[in-house]
Formats: sequence, structure tokens, C-alpha cells
Amino acid sequence: MRSKNWSTGPKSNQVLRGEKKIIIKRKDCVINSTQRVTTCLSAPLAPARWVRGAVVTAAGLSAMAAGGVEERGGLEAAVRGGLRILRERWMQGTRESSGTAAFTGPPHPSLPEDAEEVSALQALPIDVQLNIMSFLSPQDLCHLGSTSCYWRATVQDPLLWRYFLLRDLPFWTSVDWKSLPDVEIFNKTFSEDSDNALYDYMAVYKKSCPRSRRSLKSSRPRYGAVTSFLQSLVTQPEPRFAMFGPGLEELDNSLVQKMMTCPEILLVAGLPQRQIHGIGSGVSFQFNNNQKFNILTLYSTTSVERRRAREEQAVAVNKMFYQENSIVGNQQAMHYSVIAQVKKVCEVVDGFIYVANAEAHKKHDRQEELARILAMIDPALGPPNRPLLVLSCVSHIDVKRIPCVYMAHQLQLNLLHQPWMVQDTVAATLAGLIIGIEWLLEEVNCKNAQ
Repeated sequence: MRSKNWSTGPKSNQVLRGEKKIIIKRKDCVINSTQRVTTCLSAPLAPARWVRGAVVTAAGLSAMAAGGVEERGGLEAAVRGGLRILRERWMQGTRESSGTAAFTGPPHPSLPEDAEEVSALQALPIDVQLNIMSFLSPQDLCHLGSTSCYWRATVQDPLLWRYFLLRDLPFWTSVDWKSLPDVEIFNKTFSEDSDNALYDYMAVYKKSCPRSRRSLKSSRPRYGAVTSFLQSLVTQPEPRFAMFGPGLEELDNSLVQKMMTCPEILLVAGLPQRQIHGIGSGVSFQFNNNQKFNILTLYSTTSVERRRAREEQAVAVNKMFYQENSIVGNQQAMHYSVIAQVKKVCEVVDGFIYVANAEAHKKHDRQEELARILAMIDPALGPPNRPLLVLSCVSHIDVKRIPCVYMAHQLQLNLLHQPWMVQDTVAATLAGLIIGIEWLLEEVNCKNAQ
């Protein structure tokens, strides 16, 4: 008997007797318990530069891609010590609070006056308990917490959830403007967790985990289907998106070419007649629910110059923007504006697709990328709050990538004032593209409905 939500409920004797089944069921789904926990931003932040009024940190955010390493041993030792003290108190049946000596954070729920019957799982050595819990998903941990008061107190340990957050975060494939973990979570050194002002890591995990976001979305009332049906009765122009970014030109596999030649994933619906001087009409695609949308692909320069730059392993001059430098206080501000033809595109599109190069072995100037994103989404060029989809793209599946959460912080998307989403994408297979397009269309449809 498991609850469908992630809360840890009261003791259930029926589930308590099934403790072992939870563990046995998970034996074939093992997460390497010896892997190291990687975090980012372990180095102090460098002096900031100003980009159009927003503070942009340099070395600190670029260190995310390098994956500054925090040894798992310290965090795991703290979790193990907390579990050991909790069990000792539980065995003694005391009502002591574990907030001062047992755990370095908010106190756990008060322990009962009389210790409950000790189960076989609970009697295992602490090292074995922690090893077992490392094999469980966070959802299964919450289910384990519903089996008894002891396990409920155990799985509410904030350090345990920090461990899971830092372990799983690099493997998440998407993050958005509502779920991005605060950068201070990565900045905090382990010793800083000795105070009582810990983050609620369990809440952070639940908010940020893509699986929990999908389950929350599926549990909402299905008014969207009715709205979509009513909108289908009214003839509306297909939404248009401007697609740009270094990932269109720097990768070994062409994302655009794959989109044009993979009808089983994305069907080309034709070339519309709405022309933009110097740009063209873009390409119309048909989504799996028969909704059509148009993508205007904007390259930095001509195909000849892009090809020459690739052959010479040089960076092509981006002719979509022109730079305007200014001084803000004592800092140099990097400011870009778009050329006239691109400006016309920005005035008519319903959203933006930024293709970022997420390959970890290449150098990236994320501050310059942010400045160009800000130039494209400038509210002066069109309606406000138009959504931005960032495709964090690599050439093929075997290339080591920068995790999407790190990408969001490197691009400092938390500074933006419109909806955005970062989605891991593979150019060779289009993996992840449809998820991103679906989110973009939902945001546009929601905005139109309002």
C-alpha cells in the first residue's frame, strides 16, 4: 500500500511487514553507490560584469561545466552519523530532539516515548542501511518513510536529500524557470551546513526533478484539452519561432538538416508564403497532435563563411548583431543590438529557440551568449513574456555534455523575466527535441488563451 504522492505518511503495519519487498524489488535497479558526488561552483565567484543592468559572474559560473568536485565522503559521513544517533535514541525510546547533536539542521520530528518494535531492516548496521537507501529512488525513499515513524524521521534528514540532489542533478534532462535550483545550493560548502538555516533539500528536489514535474502536470485538471478543441474551431495562424545560437553551426551533426529529413519524428509541412525581406519564410512543421508551427532559422553569417570557419577551426564573425560598449559604474557593459532584418523577425515571432553548444570539451563564452539572447528577446522588439526554449545540444549521444541545470546557470537564465526551459537534445537523433517543442507550443497556446 503506497501513497501516490511524495509525502511520508504515518506508520502502517501492513507496509512495515513488506519492507523487505521494497528492497528486493529494487535490486535490479542499482545506482552505483560508490560514485562521487559532483557539484559546481566550488570556487569563489569572480568579480562580476554588467550585461544590460544584470550582474553576470564570470569564473564561478564557468566552473560549473568543469564540474568542481565535492568529495562524497564528507557528506555521506555526516548522513551516516545522523542515522546512527537517531537509531540509538530510537532504541532507547527517548524523546530527545535530534536537532543539536544528531543532525546539522532543522530537528527531526519528536521521537515517541516508547520505542516501536525493531524490524529486521531497521536492525541492520547503519552502513548497510545507507547503502540500501542509496539504491532507492527518492520516490521509493518516501514510500519507505511511510512504513514506520523511525523511517519517516530517517528519510526527512536534509543532508540525505542534499546527497540525492547532488547525485541526480547532473543526469536530469530538463529544467525550467519554475524549477531551477538556486545557485547558492551549489555555492554552499559542506561546513556551512553546520548552522540551522539549511535549505529544504527535499522540497528543492521535488520541485526540480523532471519526473515530479511531469507527474504534477499530469495531475492537473484537463481543461487544456477542451481549450485546444475550442481553439481548433477558430482559424489561427501557426505560431512562429526564431531559432538561433552557436549549436546550429558548431556541432559535427546539423540539427536543422536532421529536422528536415526525419519525418517519423518531425514532419515538414511546407514553406509558408509569409516572407521577411532578407530572411525568407522559414519552414513549417507538423507536431504529433497535428498542430503546425513555423521555424525561422537565423545563422550568424553566410554558409560559405561558416564552412570556411569550420575548416580553419575558427569562429565565424556573427553578423546578426552589432556590439555597443558602455560603462556602468566601474564595469564595462556588453550590449548587443540586432540588425534590421533580424529585428523584423523579432517583431513577429511568438517565441524563441536558442541552440546552445553543450559539448563539455569545447570552450564557451556564456556571457556573450547571454548578451545576444537579451538582444533577441528585447521587449522593445515585440510582445513581452514570449517563451524561450534552450536546446542544450550535443552532436551525438556519446559526447560528454554539460548538464542542463549547469547550462541554465551558465547562461544566467534566472535573470530573464519570461518563461524559459532548457532541454537536453542530441542533433544526430533529435532526442529531446519533441519534448522542448511541446513545452514551447503549450506556453504559446496558454498565452493566446489568456
